[in-house]
Amino acid sequence: MLYNKEEIKNIIPHRDPFLLIDEVESMETGKSIVAIKNVNAAEYYFEGHFPQEKVMPGVLIIEALAQAGAVAILSMDANKGKIAYFGGIKNAKFRQKVVPGDTLRLVVEIDRLRSNAGTGIGTAYVGDKMVCKCELMFAIG
Repeated sequence: MLYNKEEIKNIIPHRDPFLLIDEVESMETGKSIVAIKNVNAAEYYFEGHFPQEKVMPGVLIIEALAQAGAVAILSMDANKGKIAYFGGIKNAKFRQKVVPGDTLRLVVEIDRLRSNAGTGIGTAYVGDKMVCKCELMFAIG
């Protein structure tokens, strides 16, 4: 493990209950990252999504991918202390549901990076099955 949840808090401004990554397994600063989200039944959103069949909302899977990407970008010396903002999402596809007990592996490849903006490809897996893939756009401020 490269970073645990407490160390992640030193890189991005997110805090519980909205910090959606638990650890960083590997990272090439400014280029790629693999992070983990352990999904458990105590998550606040499961109270209403859905009480009869708990499913992690797709928008939160995308947010977890964005947070992972933000760690990779904000770990760069030039971006330390800044915030990465969502700029857009393209081509989001969901392949299967994510439920309590799943370990979500978040893989983000930064494919374009300028001084104040960029894009990346985010892919989320449970085991070796892809559950979500999308293109993320971000601004750095």
